[in-house]
Amino acid sequence: MQGTIGIRQEDKDKAERRAALTPDHVRQLIGEYGLRVIVQPADNRIFHDQEYLEAGAQIDADLRQCNIIFGVKEVPIPSIVPGCAHIFFSHTIKAQAYNMPMLKAFLDTRSTLIDYELIVSETGKRTVFFGKFAGYAGMIDSLWAWGQRLALEGIDTPLARLRQAKEYASLEAAKQAIRSVGEEVRRNGLPQAAAPLICGFTGRGNVAQGAQEIYDLLPVQELSAQELMKAATREELPGDRVYKVVFSKADWLRRKNAEAAFDDAHFKAHPEQYESYFADYLPFLSMVINGIFWLPGQPRLISRQDVHDLYRSGQQPRLRVIGDISCDIDGSVEVTLRATSADNPVFVYDTDSGTARDGFAGHGPVVMAVDKLPTELPREASQFFGDALLPYVPALAATDFTRSFEELSLREDLKQAIIAHNGQLTPRFRALRQAIAAAQAGA
Repeated sequence: MQGTIGIRQEDKDKAERRAALTPDHVRQLIGEYGLRVIVQPADNRIFHDQEYLEAGAQIDADLRQCNIIFGVKEVPIPSIVPGCAHIFFSHTIKAQAYNMPMLKAFLDTRSTLIDYELIVSETGKRTVFFGKFAGYAGMIDSLWAWGQRLALEGIDTPLARLRQAKEYASLEAAKQAIRSVGEEVRRNGLPQAAAPLICGFTGRGNVAQGAQEIYDLLPVQELSAQELMKAATREELPGDRVYKVVFSKADWLRRKNAEAAFDDAHFKAHPEQYESYFADYLPFLSMVINGIFWLPGQPRLISRQDVHDLYRSGQQPRLRVIGDISCDIDGSVEVTLRATSADNPVFVYDTDSGTARDGFAGHGPVVMAVDKLPTELPREASQFFGDALLPYVPALAATDFTRSFEELSLREDLKQAIIAHNGQLTPRFRALRQAIAAAQAGA
Protein backbone atom coordinates (compact mmCIF):
# COMPACT_ATOMS: atom_id res chain seq x y z
CA MET A 1 0.00 0.00 0.00
CA GLN A 2 1.59 3.26 -1.14
CA GLY A 3 2.15 5.69 1.69
CA THR A 4 2.70 2.89 4.21
CA ILE A 5 6.17 1.95 5.36
CA GLY A 6 7.42 -0.74 7.67
CA ILE A 7 10.30 -0.92 10.12
CA ARG A 8 11.35 -4.52 10.58
CA GLN A 9 12.81 -6.21 13.60
CA GLU A 10 16.47 -7.15 13.17
CA ASP A 11 16.15 -10.91 13.44
CA LYS A 12 19.35 -12.02 11.70
CA ASP A 13 21.26 -11.39 14.93
CA LYS A 14 19.55 -10.57 18.21
CA ALA A 15 22.66 -8.62 19.24
CA GLU A 16 21.69 -6.05 16.59
CA ARG A 17 20.07 -3.14 18.45
CA ARG A 18 19.95 -0.45 15.74
CA ALA A 19 16.94 0.75 13.77
CA ALA A 20 16.87 2.36 10.35
CA LEU A 21 14.47 5.02 11.63
CA THR A 22 14.05 6.21 15.23
CA PRO A 23 10.80 7.24 16.94
CA ASP A 24 11.73 10.88 16.29
CA HIS A 25 12.00 10.16 12.56
CA VAL A 26 8.67 8.31 12.62
CA ARG A 27 6.98 11.25 14.31
CA GLN A 28 8.28 13.55 11.58
CA LEU A 29 7.24 11.22 8.75
CA ILE A 30 3.70 10.95 10.12
CA GLY A 31 3.31 14.61 11.06
CA GLU A 32 4.91 16.26 8.04
CA TYR A 33 4.32 13.75 5.24
CA GLY A 34 1.19 11.93 6.35
CA LEU A 35 2.79 8.50 6.08
CA ARG A 36 1.50 5.43 7.84
CA VAL A 37 4.24 3.58 9.75
CA ILE A 38 4.03 -0.02 10.95
CA VAL A 39 6.77 -1.24 13.29
CA GLN A 40 7.44 -4.89 14.02
CA PRO A 41 7.78 -5.51 17.76
CA ALA A 42 11.36 -6.22 18.86
CA ASP A 43 12.84 -6.83 22.28
CA ASN A 44 16.40 -6.33 21.09
CA ARG A 45 15.90 -2.86 19.55
CA ILE A 46 17.40 0.07 21.50
CA PHE A 47 14.12 1.95 21.03
CA HIS A 48 11.18 0.35 22.81
CA ASP A 49 7.91 -0.41 21.05
CA GLN A 50 6.17 2.10 23.31
CA GLU A 51 8.39 4.89 21.98
CA TYR A 52 7.19 4.15 18.44
CA LEU A 53 3.56 3.99 19.62
CA GLU A 54 3.90 7.39 21.22
CA ALA A 55 5.36 8.71 17.95
CA GLY A 56 2.19 7.61 16.12
CA ALA A 57 3.24 4.26 14.64
CA GLN A 58 1.34 0.98 14.72
CA ILE A 59 2.99 -2.04 16.28
CA ASP A 60 2.32 -5.15 14.23
CA ALA A 61 4.37 -8.21 13.30
CA ASP A 62 2.61 -8.40 9.90
CA LEU A 63 4.24 -6.04 7.37
CA ARG A 64 2.37 -7.25 4.29
CA GLN A 65 0.45 -3.97 4.09
CA CYS A 66 3.66 -1.99 3.62
CA ASN A 67 4.80 -0.52 0.34
CA ILE A 68 8.44 -0.68 1.48
CA ILE A 69 10.12 -2.18 4.54
CA PHE A 70 13.16 -0.55 6.13
CA GLY A 71 15.83 -2.57 7.93
CA VAL A 72 19.53 -2.44 8.72
CA LYS A 73 21.09 -5.86 8.18
CA GLU A 74 20.31 -8.77 5.84
CA VAL A 75 16.79 -10.22 5.87
CA PRO A 76 16.64 -13.93 6.75
CA ILE A 77 14.95 -15.79 3.91
CA PRO A 78 11.82 -16.75 5.95
CA SER A 79 11.36 -13.06 6.85
CA ILE A 80 11.17 -11.78 3.26
CA VAL A 81 7.68 -10.40 2.58
CA PRO A 82 6.87 -11.74 -0.92
CA GLY A 83 6.23 -9.11 -3.56
CA CYS A 84 7.26 -6.28 -1.25
CA ALA A 85 10.13 -3.79 -1.52
CA HIS A 86 12.84 -4.09 1.13
CA ILE A 87 15.74 -1.73 1.74
CA PHE A 88 18.76 -2.69 3.85
CA PHE A 89 22.49 -3.42 3.66
CA SER A 90 22.41 -6.60 1.58
CA HIS A 91 26.14 -7.39 1.23
CA THR A 92 25.54 -8.89 -2.19
CA ILE A 93 27.13 -6.45 -4.66
CA LYS A 94 30.56 -8.09 -4.39
CA ALA A 95 28.86 -11.43 -5.13
CA GLN A 96 29.36 -12.51 -1.53
CA ALA A 97 28.64 -16.23 -1.66
CA TYR A 98 27.06 -16.42 1.78
CA ASN A 99 24.27 -14.03 0.73
CA MET A 100 23.52 -15.45 -2.72
CA PRO A 101 20.77 -17.74 -1.35
CA MET A 102 19.07 -14.65 0.10
CA LEU A 103 19.36 -12.84 -3.24
CA LYS A 104 17.88 -15.84 -5.04
CA ALA A 105 15.00 -15.85 -2.56
CA PHE A 106 14.25 -12.23 -3.47
CA LEU A 107 14.04 -13.28 -7.10
CA ASP A 108 11.93 -16.35 -6.35
CA THR A 109 9.42 -14.33 -4.29
CA ARG A 110 9.27 -11.54 -6.89
CA SER A 111 10.37 -9.04 -4.25
CA THR A 112 12.40 -5.85 -4.59
CA LEU A 113 15.79 -5.38 -2.96
CA ILE A 114 17.26 -1.90 -2.53
CA ASP A 115 20.69 -1.42 -0.94
CA TYR A 116 21.62 1.69 1.08
CA GLU A 117 25.22 1.24 0.03
CA LEU A 118 24.29 2.07 -3.56
CA ILE A 119 22.62 5.41 -2.83
CA VAL A 120 25.25 7.92 -3.88
CA SER A 121 25.59 11.58 -4.76
CA GLU A 122 26.41 12.95 -8.21
CA THR A 123 30.09 12.70 -7.26
CA GLY A 124 29.73 9.03 -6.30
CA LYS A 125 29.85 9.53 -2.53
CA ARG A 126 27.59 7.38 -0.38
CA THR A 127 24.85 9.44 1.27
CA VAL A 128 23.11 6.95 3.57
CA PHE A 129 25.54 5.34 5.98
CA PHE A 130 26.49 5.03 9.63
CA GLY A 131 29.25 7.58 9.27
CA LYS A 132 32.08 7.32 11.71
CA PHE A 133 30.35 4.99 14.16
CA ALA A 134 32.11 1.83 12.97
CA GLY A 135 35.38 3.68 13.47
CA TYR A 136 34.35 4.93 16.91
CA ALA A 137 33.32 1.50 18.19
CA GLY A 138 36.16 -0.32 16.43
CA MET A 139 38.80 1.89 18.00
CA ILE A 140 37.26 1.64 21.46
CA ASP A 141 37.16 -2.14 21.17
CA SER A 142 40.72 -2.31 19.84
CA LEU A 143 42.12 -0.20 22.69
CA TRP A 144 40.23 -2.41 25.13
CA ALA A 145 41.60 -5.52 23.43
CA TRP A 146 45.18 -4.19 23.58
CA GLY A 147 44.86 -3.55 27.31
CA GLN A 148 43.37 -7.00 27.91
CA ARG A 149 46.04 -8.79 25.89
CA LEU A 150 48.86 -7.11 27.80
CA ALA A 151 47.10 -7.81 31.11
CA LEU A 152 47.02 -11.50 30.14
CA GLU A 153 50.78 -11.28 29.61
CA GLY A 154 51.17 -9.79 33.09
CA ILE A 155 51.76 -6.22 31.88
CA ASP A 156 49.46 -3.76 33.63
CA THR A 157 48.59 -0.67 31.61
CA PRO A 158 45.92 2.03 32.07
CA LEU A 159 44.17 0.67 28.98
CA ALA A 160 43.25 -2.46 30.92
CA ARG A 161 40.64 -0.31 32.69
CA LEU A 162 38.80 0.39 29.44
CA ARG A 163 35.68 -1.53 28.47
CA GLN A 164 34.18 -2.67 25.20
CA ALA A 165 32.12 0.00 23.43
CA LYS A 166 28.80 -1.69 24.12
CA GLU A 167 29.47 -1.52 27.87
CA TYR A 168 29.28 2.28 27.93
CA ALA A 169 25.99 4.11 28.32
CA SER A 170 26.85 6.48 25.47
CA LEU A 171 29.60 7.47 23.08
CA GLU A 172 30.41 10.42 25.30
CA ALA A 173 30.83 8.12 28.32
CA ALA A 174 33.31 6.02 26.33
CA LYS A 175 35.18 9.12 25.23
CA GLN A 176 35.45 10.34 28.79
CA ALA A 177 36.90 7.00 29.89
CA ILE A 178 39.54 7.21 27.16
CA ARG A 179 40.39 10.80 28.11
CA SER A 180 40.93 9.63 31.70
CA VAL A 181 43.26 6.87 30.50
CA GLY A 182 45.09 9.47 28.43
CA GLU A 183 45.62 11.64 31.48
CA GLU A 184 47.08 8.67 33.35
CA VAL A 185 49.43 7.92 30.45
CA ARG A 186 50.49 11.59 30.36
CA ARG A 187 51.19 11.65 34.12
CA ASN A 188 52.82 8.26 34.64
CA GLY A 189 53.70 6.95 31.19
CA LEU A 190 53.25 3.39 29.98
CA PRO A 191 55.33 0.60 31.52
CA GLN A 192 58.57 -0.10 29.69
CA ALA A 193 57.32 -3.50 28.52
CA ALA A 194 54.43 -1.82 26.69
CA ALA A 195 55.99 1.42 25.47
CA PRO A 196 55.93 2.91 23.00
CA LEU A 197 52.36 2.21 21.91
CA ILE A 198 52.37 2.83 18.14
CA CYS A 199 49.14 2.43 16.19
CA GLY A 200 49.04 2.28 12.39
CA PHE A 201 45.91 3.43 10.54
CA THR A 202 44.93 2.56 6.98
CA GLY A 203 42.11 4.10 5.00
CA ARG A 204 40.97 7.68 4.48
CA GLY A 205 37.20 7.41 4.79
CA ASN A 206 34.72 7.82 7.62
CA VAL A 207 35.81 4.60 9.32
CA ALA A 208 39.45 5.67 9.55
CA GLN A 209 38.50 9.20 10.55
CA GLY A 210 36.22 7.94 13.31
CA ALA A 211 38.90 5.61 14.66
CA GLN A 212 41.45 8.41 14.73
CA GLU A 213 38.99 10.73 16.46
CA ILE A 214 38.82 8.26 19.34
CA TYR A 215 42.57 7.55 19.39
CA ASP A 216 43.30 11.27 19.41
CA LEU A 217 41.62 11.54 22.84
CA LEU A 218 44.89 10.06 24.14
CA PRO A 219 48.08 12.14 24.22
CA VAL A 220 49.10 11.47 20.61
CA GLN A 221 52.18 12.26 18.60
CA GLU A 222 52.01 11.52 14.88
CA LEU A 223 54.84 9.89 12.96
CA SER A 224 55.24 9.51 9.24
CA ALA A 225 55.77 6.05 7.75
CA GLN A 226 59.36 7.08 7.05
CA GLU A 227 59.95 8.15 10.67
CA LEU A 228 58.56 4.83 11.89
CA MET A 229 61.28 3.01 9.96
CA LYS A 230 64.14 5.04 11.49
CA ALA A 231 65.52 3.15 14.45
CA ALA A 232 67.01 6.31 15.95
CA THR A 233 63.60 7.94 15.96
CA ARG A 234 61.90 4.97 17.64
CA GLU A 235 64.51 4.74 20.37
CA GLU A 236 63.83 8.32 21.36
CA LEU A 237 60.06 7.95 21.75
CA PRO A 238 59.01 8.76 25.33
CA GLY A 239 56.37 6.64 27.06
CA ASP A 240 54.22 9.52 28.31
CA ARG A 241 52.25 9.57 25.07
CA VAL A 242 51.10 7.25 22.32
CA TYR A 243 51.92 7.40 18.63
CA LYS A 244 50.05 7.04 15.39
CA VAL A 245 51.07 6.50 11.79
CA VAL A 246 48.52 7.19 9.05
CA PHE A 247 49.48 5.14 6.01
CA SER A 248 48.56 6.29 2.53
CA LYS A 249 48.35 3.73 -0.28
CA ALA A 250 51.71 4.99 -1.52
CA ASP A 251 53.21 4.01 1.85
CA TRP A 252 52.41 0.32 1.46
CA LEU A 253 51.78 -0.37 -2.23
CA ARG A 254 54.35 -0.46 -5.04
CA ARG A 255 54.47 -1.60 -8.63
CA LYS A 256 56.00 -4.98 -9.26
CA ASN A 257 59.32 -4.85 -11.10
CA ALA A 258 59.02 -1.13 -11.83
CA GLU A 259 60.64 2.05 -10.62
CA ALA A 260 57.55 4.16 -11.32
CA ALA A 261 55.93 5.87 -8.34
CA PHE A 262 52.59 4.72 -7.02
CA ASP A 263 49.69 6.02 -9.08
CA ASP A 264 46.19 5.58 -7.67
CA ALA A 265 44.37 5.66 -11.00
CA HIS A 266 46.78 3.11 -12.46
CA PHE A 267 46.39 0.93 -9.35
CA LYS A 268 42.58 0.89 -9.65
CA ALA A 269 42.86 -0.07 -13.32
CA HIS A 270 45.67 -2.63 -12.88
CA PRO A 271 45.75 -3.89 -9.27
CA GLU A 272 47.52 -7.07 -10.36
CA GLN A 273 50.60 -5.00 -11.17
CA TYR A 274 51.04 -3.96 -7.53
CA GLU A 275 52.23 -5.64 -4.36
CA SER A 276 52.02 -4.82 -0.66
CA TYR A 277 55.05 -4.17 1.48
CA PHE A 278 53.10 -3.37 4.65
CA ALA A 279 54.87 -6.30 6.30
CA ASP A 280 57.98 -4.10 6.54
CA TYR A 281 56.18 -1.98 9.15
CA LEU A 282 54.67 -4.76 11.25
CA PRO A 283 57.66 -5.31 13.60
CA PHE A 284 57.40 -1.70 14.77
CA LEU A 285 53.63 -1.41 15.28
CA SER A 286 51.75 -2.24 18.48
CA MET A 287 48.35 -2.15 16.81
CA VAL A 288 46.93 -1.91 13.29
CA ILE A 289 43.53 -0.35 12.56
CA ASN A 290 42.38 -1.32 9.09
CA GLY A 291 39.78 0.83 7.37
CA ILE A 292 40.52 0.39 3.67
CA PHE A 293 38.03 -0.48 0.96
CA TRP A 294 39.34 -3.68 -0.60
CA LEU A 295 38.28 -5.66 -3.65
CA PRO A 296 39.27 -9.21 -4.64
CA GLY A 297 42.27 -9.11 -6.94
CA GLN A 298 43.92 -6.26 -5.06
CA PRO A 299 47.03 -6.91 -2.93
CA ARG A 300 46.33 -7.78 0.67
CA LEU A 301 47.38 -5.34 3.37
CA ILE A 302 48.48 -8.20 5.65
CA SER A 303 48.82 -11.80 4.53
CA ARG A 304 48.89 -14.91 6.69
CA GLN A 305 52.51 -15.38 5.68
CA ASP A 306 53.30 -11.87 6.96
CA VAL A 307 51.93 -12.79 10.38
CA HIS A 308 53.65 -16.19 10.45
CA ASP A 309 56.97 -14.52 9.61
CA LEU A 310 56.46 -11.95 12.37
CA TYR A 311 55.81 -14.61 15.02
CA ARG A 312 58.34 -17.15 13.74
CA SER A 313 60.98 -16.42 16.39
CA GLY A 314 58.73 -17.71 19.15
CA GLN A 315 59.04 -14.43 21.05
CA GLN A 316 56.16 -12.01 21.43
CA PRO A 317 56.44 -9.29 18.77
CA ARG A 318 55.33 -5.75 19.46
CA LEU A 319 52.11 -6.26 17.45
CA ARG A 320 49.31 -7.35 19.79
CA VAL A 321 46.09 -6.28 18.06
CA ILE A 322 44.71 -5.99 14.54
CA GLY A 323 41.49 -4.01 14.56
CA ASP A 324 40.03 -5.01 11.20
CA ILE A 325 37.13 -2.57 11.02
CA SER A 326 36.75 -3.21 7.29
CA CYS A 327 36.11 -6.86 8.19
CA ASP A 328 36.50 -8.45 4.77
CA ILE A 329 36.71 -12.14 5.62
CA ASP A 330 39.89 -13.59 4.09
CA GLY A 331 40.33 -10.19 2.47
CA SER A 332 42.71 -7.27 2.94
CA VAL A 333 43.74 -8.76 6.29
CA GLU A 334 44.03 -12.44 5.46
CA VAL A 335 44.07 -13.52 9.11
CA THR A 336 40.50 -12.26 9.47
CA LEU A 337 39.28 -15.81 9.17
CA ARG A 338 35.77 -14.94 10.29
CA ALA A 339 33.69 -12.05 11.50
CA THR A 340 33.12 -11.67 15.22
CA SER A 341 30.16 -10.32 17.18
CA ALA A 342 29.69 -7.79 19.93
CA ASP A 343 29.18 -10.68 22.36
CA ASN A 344 32.36 -12.48 21.24
CA PRO A 345 34.42 -9.67 19.70
CA VAL A 346 37.95 -11.03 19.36
CA PHE A 347 39.96 -14.08 18.50
CA VAL A 348 43.66 -14.84 18.30
CA TYR A 349 44.99 -15.88 14.92
CA ASP A 350 47.14 -18.73 16.17
CA THR A 351 50.21 -19.03 13.97
CA ASP A 352 50.97 -22.53 15.28
CA SER A 353 47.74 -23.96 13.90
CA GLY A 354 46.59 -21.30 11.42
CA THR A 355 43.22 -21.18 13.15
CA ALA A 356 41.13 -18.68 15.11
CA ARG A 357 40.95 -19.14 18.89
CA ASP A 358 38.33 -17.14 20.78
CA GLY A 359 39.68 -14.76 23.39
CA PHE A 360 43.08 -13.17 23.98
CA ALA A 361 45.40 -16.14 24.49
CA GLY A 362 47.51 -17.76 21.81
CA HIS A 363 50.62 -17.41 19.71
CA GLY A 364 49.54 -14.67 17.34
CA PRO A 365 47.80 -11.31 17.25
CA VAL A 366 44.37 -10.58 18.66
CA VAL A 367 41.97 -9.85 15.79
CA MET A 368 38.98 -7.60 16.40
CA ALA A 369 36.62 -8.16 13.46
CA VAL A 370 33.12 -7.24 14.66
CA ASP A 371 31.05 -6.87 11.49
CA LYS A 372 28.28 -4.75 13.06
CA LEU A 373 30.32 -2.27 15.05
CA PRO A 374 27.81 0.63 15.02
CA THR A 375 25.35 -1.55 16.93
CA GLU A 376 27.64 -1.18 19.96
CA LEU A 377 26.60 2.49 19.98
CA PRO A 378 23.02 1.87 18.87
CA ARG A 379 21.14 5.00 19.89
CA GLU A 380 23.52 7.60 18.47
CA ALA A 381 24.28 5.49 15.39
CA SER A 382 20.57 5.03 14.57
CA GLN A 383 19.90 8.73 14.97
CA PHE A 384 22.76 9.61 12.61
CA PHE A 385 21.72 7.03 10.04
CA GLY A 386 18.04 7.97 10.14
CA ASP A 387 18.88 11.64 9.68
CA ALA A 388 20.64 10.73 6.42
CA LEU A 389 17.87 8.37 5.30
CA LEU A 390 14.88 10.57 6.13
CA PRO A 391 14.92 12.76 2.97
CA TYR A 392 14.57 9.65 0.78
CA VAL A 393 11.68 8.03 2.66
CA PRO A 394 8.69 9.97 1.24
CA ALA A 395 9.71 9.22 -2.36
CA LEU A 396 10.20 5.53 -1.60
CA ALA A 397 6.87 5.38 0.24
CA ALA A 398 5.08 6.91 -2.75
CA THR A 399 6.61 4.62 -5.41
CA ASP A 400 4.43 2.01 -7.07
CA PHE A 401 6.79 -0.97 -6.98
CA THR A 402 4.32 -3.14 -8.93
CA ARG A 403 5.39 -1.37 -12.10
CA SER A 404 8.23 -2.66 -14.23
CA PHE A 405 11.74 -1.44 -13.50
CA GLU A 406 11.71 0.76 -16.60
CA GLU A 407 8.39 2.33 -15.57
CA LEU A 408 9.30 3.06 -11.95
CA SER A 409 8.73 6.71 -11.15
CA LEU A 410 11.72 7.09 -8.88
CA ARG A 411 14.63 9.50 -8.85
CA GLU A 412 17.74 8.12 -10.48
CA ASP A 413 19.93 7.91 -7.36
CA LEU A 414 17.36 5.63 -5.74
CA LYS A 415 16.61 3.65 -8.89
CA GLN A 416 20.31 2.85 -9.29
CA ALA A 417 20.27 1.35 -5.78
CA ILE A 418 17.80 -1.40 -6.79
CA ILE A 419 19.50 -4.78 -7.13
CA ALA A 420 16.45 -6.95 -7.76
CA HIS A 421 12.92 -6.01 -8.79
CA ASN A 422 9.85 -8.19 -9.22
CA GLY A 423 11.85 -11.37 -9.66
CA GLN A 424 14.56 -10.00 -11.91
CA LEU A 425 18.05 -8.63 -11.37
CA THR A 426 18.22 -5.05 -12.59
CA PRO A 427 20.45 -4.31 -15.60
CA ARG A 428 23.31 -3.07 -13.45
CA PHE A 429 23.47 -6.35 -11.51
CA ARG A 430 22.66 -9.05 -14.03
CA ALA A 431 26.19 -10.45 -13.69
CA LEU A 432 25.21 -11.64 -10.20
CA ARG A 433 23.34 -14.50 -11.89
CA GLN A 434 26.64 -16.33 -12.18
CA ALA A 435 27.33 -15.96 -8.45
CA ILE A 436 23.83 -17.19 -7.61
CA ALA A 437 24.32 -20.22 -9.84
CA ALA A 438 27.75 -20.93 -8.34
CA ALA A 439 26.32 -20.76 -4.82
CA GLN A 440 23.57 -23.19 -5.79
CA ALA A 441 26.07 -25.58 -7.34
CA GLY A 442 28.23 -25.50 -4.23
CA ALA A 443 25.33 -25.99 -1.82
